[in-house]
Amino acid sequence: MTMKTSRIHAFGDASVIRYEDVPQPRPAGGEVLVRVAATSFNPTEAALRAGLLQAFLPVDLPYTPGWDVAGTVAETGPGTAGFAVGDRVVGRLEAAGAAAEYVRAPGALLVPAPASVPLAHAAALPLAGLTAWQAVFEHGKVTAGQRVLVNGAGGGVGGFVTQLAKRAGAEVIATAGARSTRAVLRQGADHVIDYTAVPVATALDRPVDILLNLVPLSPHDAADLASAVRAGGRIVSVATPVEPPVEAGVKAMHMVARNDVAQLAELVALVDAGEVTLDISASHPLADLADVHRLSDAGRIRGKVIIIP
Repeated sequence: MTMKTSRIHAFGDASVIRYEDVPQPRPAGGEVLVRVAATSFNPTEAALRAGLLQAFLPVDLPYTPGWDVAGTVAETGPGTAGFAVGDRVVGRLEAAGAAAEYVRAPGALLVPAPASVPLAHAAALPLAGLTAWQAVFEHGKVTAGQRVLVNGAGGGVGGFVTQLAKRAGAEVIATAGARSTRAVLRQGADHVIDYTAVPVATALDRPVDILLNLVPLSPHDAADLASAVRAGGRIVSVATPVEPPVEAGVKAMHMVARNDVAQLAELVALVDAGEVTLDISASHPLADLADVHRLSDAGRIRGKVIIIP
């Protein structure tokens, strides 16, 4: 049997992605075969496709992207407990591969999908949600009453960061362009700074306790943002490392999110409780994955984009 997939055949621009037929996989021991309802696009995949991540995230070609998966269990492998055919599941795959009609997935990486949203929408949650959770709670240590600056709130991770920081009781100041402002306010931001109109640091009336940076920055912009953090404050960046002024006593770290099914299950529970919403800005068919990469390369993606087989 064959299935449709979109694979990267060389490193380069979006034209290296091909929509094609490949053999349908079978689950091995401890795995399930998931019929994919959706995967989601993450900007890191565009960098991987361009060959910019080979030094620390090497992949063999042809490569099927798609770290996020939401779908239905179609088959269980030997020794796989806790799953039955028809179960709705969601997870983050270490080996990617969800940009396809079916994907093999270790059962240990999957949790029950949210019941309150369309199954395809759940694909927006794993990678972006886990990154946000760890940035806010583990590394940012956000608590009630703190002033938190979310730089890049209009992106897929930013929406979750804004909601989680607000849920923790923080005052959330978000940076976003005009097209993202309304969405960021809906997600709980107390103030929005249009970074395209004014330097962020000069738009603040006083320093912040925590900077959560979610976007690549020039050295000038990184220094500008660092200057907005109070003495003794904290900087967490999931993109460009941001170095604080030495004399300020600011703690800074660059983080890479890890897979954590317990945290993912907590995020699913928050979605079902209506305390975290999924901002799906667009959905595209799997056959158009190359076009999604082109939109990303042009800076024209907001929120989370899901890909439907």
